[in-house]
Amino acid sequence: MPGNPVARFGIGLFLAIGCAQAKSPAPADDAALFARVERVLTKTPLIDGHNDLPWEIRTRAGGVDLNVDHADMPRPADADKDWVGLMTDIPRLRKGHVGGQFWSVWIPATTPGPEALKTAIEQIDVVHNMAAQYPQALQMAYTADDIVRIHKAGRVASLIGVEGGYQIDNSMAALRQMYALGARYLTLTHSRNTDWADSATDNPQHNGLTVFGRAVIGEMNRLGMIVDLSHVSVKTMTDAIAVSKSPVMFSHSGARGLIDHPRDVPDEVLRLVAQNHGIVMVNFFPSYISQERARWDSDHAAEATRYNSPPFFGLYIGQPERAAAAMAEWERRHPPPTVTLADVADHLDHIRKIAGVESVGLGSDFDGIPNTPEGLDGVDKYPALLVELARRGWSDADLAAVAGGNMLRVMRANEAVARQLQATELPSMAKIEDEKKAPAN
Repeated sequence: MPGNPVARFGIGLFLAIGCAQAKSPAPADDAALFARVERVLTKTPLIDGHNDLPWEIRTRAGGVDLNVDHADMPRPADADKDWVGLMTDIPRLRKGHVGGQFWSVWIPATTPGPEALKTAIEQIDVVHNMAAQYPQALQMAYTADDIVRIHKAGRVASLIGVEGGYQIDNSMAALRQMYALGARYLTLTHSRNTDWADSATDNPQHNGLTVFGRAVIGEMNRLGMIVDLSHVSVKTMTDAIAVSKSPVMFSHSGARGLIDHPRDVPDEVLRLVAQNHGIVMVNFFPSYISQERARWDSDHAAEATRYNSPPFFGLYIGQPERAAAAMAEWERRHPPPTVTLADVADHLDHIRKIAGVESVGLGSDFDGIPNTPEGLDGVDKYPALLVELARRGWSDADLAAVAGGNMLRVMRANEAVARQLQATELPSMAKIEDEKKAPAN
């Protein structure tokens, strides 16, 4: 869960990135490709749809200094086994030529009603404080024109995306106030259903959107808040696209045509996204882009459960040392499949093929995922991904579109629809309690 460099970097930097990825000197044709990418990213802000750094800032003991390059920071002596280094900092944002970043306002999906709303506001405050603490590199943005202006000034245009509809606590007023605080998209669900929309990773409860859920979409259109369909069920996807008067987005999802994972977008929905003039921003999480890695992760989770699953199950239940030793031996015998930058490019290619180049973007999920593909381990590696696309025949116009042009178009369309609706519609007073008075679907 980042903006244009504060200083312009020469071709030598991009060659260095390419060499690091390939672990050998870049060939002459790669030098030309990196030069092309640099020219594109000088003119077009690279916009990432999803980065979870705000939660890392909230939860990391000792705080986070974004002025420090964290790429090679040593593992803390007291770190637990799941510790991973930061994927985002200002030096690497500059190296990555990032022009705009949607910072994710995420909180655990188990957070109850009023507490969820309170914690969401605290996370919004984290984003504003980031921009205030690092004004030489970050600046808050609220419109497409803001992004363009801030990019030209050499800073990262910092935007807010609220990840999970439970954070509005079933309140239209809360939704409006989140927009007023800077939120420019709302992900309808996270890992669990909300009271008005089904998640991709929960048992279906509503058959997509409820009556109140449809009213939420309408109010988001009126505000100019983009409807984000990452994490939602296929039925919620199709319901939302049918209801929305504005282009929708998937802030961090892949192509289900390449991997059968519920977090990814089926081809039939990609075609609807094209008709809606929306965008699918591709996630970098290995389990969402590689079928082999998704299977390995499932086997790994099952094996952990088999060894120690208190309070009643597991071969070594209540014996964490024996369970850990057995798990380590399983991992030694079953190393995870390799996932690379090229696998991410495959998803970008597929979405382009089905929905068109105008409907594809980048949504890394950096600092919200435990591991990354080889060659895409941090925010400095976007140029290497665009070089891979250029190598596959993407034109400069295509590269500009996927880097940020498509997201700017989606934002401008949402802003235009909002102006039209605000001229004719009052704020929605819909309440979740009204669900009992009308059928959902």
